[in-house]
Amino acid sequence: MNNSENNPSWLFEITPKNNFFSLNFKEIWQYRDLLFLFVKRDVITVYKQTVLGPLWYLIQPLFTSVTFTIIFNNVAGIKTGGIPPFLFNLAGITVWNYFTACLTGTSDTFKANASIFGKVYFPRIITPLSIVISNLIKFGIQFLIFIAFYIYYYIAGYDLVLNGYLVFFPVLIAIMGILGLGLGMLISSMVTKYRDFSHLIGFGIQLLMYLSAVMYPMQLLKQKLPKLGWLVEYNPLAYIIETSRYMLLNVGNVSVMGLIYTFIVTVILFFIGLLIFNKTEKSFIDTV
Repeated sequence: MNNSENNPSWLFEITPKNNFFSLNFKEIWQYRDLLFLFVKRDVITVYKQTVLGPLWYLIQPLFTSVTFTIIFNNVAGIKTGGIPPFLFNLAGITVWNYFTACLTGTSDTFKANASIFGKVYFPRIITPLSIVISNLIKFGIQFLIFIAFYIYYYIAGYDLVLNGYLVFFPVLIAIMGILGLGLGMLISSMVTKYRDFSHLIGFGIQLLMYLSAVMYPMQLLKQKLPKLGWLVEYNPLAYIIETSRYMLLNVGNVSVMGLIYTFIVTVILFFIGLLIFNKTEKSFIDTV
């Protein structure tokens, strides 16, 4: 008998995960073509059969910024520290949209891809990773709109100064994406058993937006509603939004302890989400 038949050499070997925190980067790299295919699918096909197509990427933040400017700045009288209210809101919404897109996209991983997961093997983590990466492309498009309005207001004579900490802005966005990925994996695992939980996500995101200082400075809530200020102080998203506005518009404050707290919470939630995700992927097909 041929030796090669007795000792076959396999290109890939599929084995059970030895631990719940398994994140095989080598395997993910081997499936990088599939990852890029999912990213392309997410970016192109979402608005493929719509009238305006990719313009929806631009319309949503602009419309929301105008609405917030009218309600919170013109009617409620919230001050923005000399920054044009529309630009203030656009900065917060642009960053916030990246988080919500990552969270909502990854929170439906098992349910939306059950037919694929049940037929062929590939690292399941690739699916939520592709969502985070594709949303990064969408964020880039929306961020270009922010830059365009920044230049417009600068030419119009507003006192806009670039902050030196702006070089750390990509790190802040990466933290936002990892936080959305961790929470999304956790929620996706819960949805496989509790279907009605998915209906609460939209409401929860809307409520969380108001507690994340998207349309107001953090300090304002502490002054106006000191008894409720702790709701924002313990929200890591609020520190990301506040710091991003400080980097982009040089307005507000940066809390070093708040950023350290945000980083710790992000890492913890990511590993908890990965733990539950790895545990769920072994048996989710029986419940979805």
